[in-house]
Parts: sequence; structure tokens; C-alpha cells
Amino acid sequence: MASTRATVNLAKASVPCARTATTARIRARAQLATSRQCHNHPQRQPVRFLRQSTASPSPLLNKTVDTWATATRRYSTDALRKPHKIWDFESIQKLTSTPDSSVTMIDVREPHELKESGRIPGALNIPVASAPDSFHITDEEFEDRFGYPRPARDAEVVFYCRAGVRSRAAAGLASDAGWEKVGEYPGSWLDWFEKGGKVER
Repeated sequence: MASTRATVNLAKASVPCARTATTARIRARAQLATSRQCHNHPQRQPVRFLRQSTASPSPLLNKTVDTWATATRRYSTDALRKPHKIWDFESIQKLTSTPDSSVTMIDVREPHELKESGRIPGALNIPVASAPDSFHITDEEFEDRFGYPRPARDAEVVFYCRAGVRSRAAAGLASDAGWEKVGEYPGSWLDWFEKGGKVER
């Protein structure tokens, strides 16, 4: 009789442990999926992976997954941000040959880089690495720092750098600061120079 009770108690005791192990496995899979896909909009893929990996999820787990998915989407700046206009060599070349006062081209490389290579004609220099707060400070502070007025919030701004990485970051900073007409030249300086674009020194 005692051995039967012990067997029943052991079986009952093992159920919570199995649930804990299953939950831990699910969390580990979700973390793995997130780490593999973190640079390609992770807000959706891990959730799908989590739901597929649970044959009969508990209501508590479903609620946790839904809360996590909502929070991820809510705080993802890429999901909330309006996509930037993409400029190519021809568009930039046209802009330099017939300047448009409503469009401001911004080179986000460091000043020493511009001294070495030059810049696209008509571009302003607002370095993103050494002055990432340039679109968040006041207009007066900006003018004191750079010696010229900051582009107006309703103006269209086009960012470029050396290879397109810093220009994307700068475009994101400008969008976060309230600029709505934001563009990027992904080819940036390397593309411009390779295709024989004019250089201003």
C-alpha cells in the first residue's frame, strides 16, 4: 500500500517538473531564433517560431507570448518609422547639376575624411559619429557649432557617407528628431566617386 502511494506521489511530483522543462526549452528556442534573426526585423519571426514549437501551449504561455510580441512591436523604431526615400547616382547627379533649394544634401563623414577625398558638390557636413545629437539640439546651438543654419524641419534632407552605413544611422536620427522628408544615398561616396561624379574640395 505504501509503495502504491509513493508511486502516485512521485508521478504527481514529476508533472510540474515536466512543465518547467518544456517552458525552459521554449524560452531557449525563442532566444535562439531572436539571436539568429536580430538584424532582419525580429519582431515577428521569433513569435511565429514560438507558437509553432508548442503543440499544446498553456494559456499563461500564450498570454506571455502575446505580451512579448506586442511590446517588441511597440518599441521597435524600425517598425514605427516611415521608410526613407532612396536616392541613386542619377538622382544625386541631377540634384547637383540643377540645385533645388528645398533639398539639402548632407555628408555625415568626419571633416578629415572630406579633406582627404572631397565631397559631392553642394553638400553640408554634419558628422554623425562625432556629433550624433546635431538634429536634437536647438537651432542656435547647431549654428554655433557648425557655422551655418540647420536645414528646416519641412525641408527634404538626403544623407550620404562613405559606404552607406553612417548615412542610414543619420537618417534614422533625423527621423527620430522630427524630420519627415528624409532620404538616403546608399551607394554614398564610393558609388559617386566610382561613377565619375564631380568632386568639390
